[in-house]
Amino acid sequence: MSLVANHPERNIIRVQLKQNLILKNLRDSEMAALEPYMTVVNYQKGDMLMNQGVHEMEQYFILDGILKRVVTTDSAKEMILRFAVERGIETSYAAWCMKTPTPYSIVCVTKARVVKLGLPQWITFMETHEQLKSTFEHEIMHLMSEIMGHTITLHLLDAPGRVHRFVRKHGDLFKRIPKKELASYLNLSPETLSRLKHQGKI
Repeated sequence: MSLVANHPERNIIRVQLKQNLILKNLRDSEMAALEPYMTVVNYQKGDMLMNQGVHEMEQYFILDGILKRVVTTDSAKEMILRFAVERGIETSYAAWCMKTPTPYSIVCVTKARVVKLGLPQWITFMETHEQLKSTFEHEIMHLMSEIMGHTITLHLLDAPGRVHRFVRKHGDLFKRIPKKELASYLNLSPETLSRLKHQGKI
């Protein structure tokens, strides 16, 4: 873990941050003002970035790897809400605004490199950058809409339909996400997903 400015690969990291869908329109001077609050962290597969039910929250900008947003029930049953990849974000912004604990965990599906900062610092920065805040909040609404659409899909479509929808919307991720994780997301058994693939139905 190190600040961006102190990281041996800081030049590459700065380029990656400029490619992030939220940060890409910031001027160099604005990025320089945000950078002192940003920490670079390397995670391993299975590492947890944020626990469900906590009040301390952070904002994440993904440089490499795949993360998942997961809800866990009291009986330890898990449901994957979404996957997030490089150039994307993860956050618990809505929970912060509502002053509630985080309603989900954020976990690494693969090895990942992430730049993070405290959510209070991120929100304070956004308050003085109106266009950035607008872009960010629009993305939050888009993510919530995607999660809602996925949840409805689980009820309305059969197994092949769920897989086809994922391939249509996220074809670039289909081969990157471990099949066990993808099957869980689609509410299928890994065997069913494998069978559909071998039958040529994907």
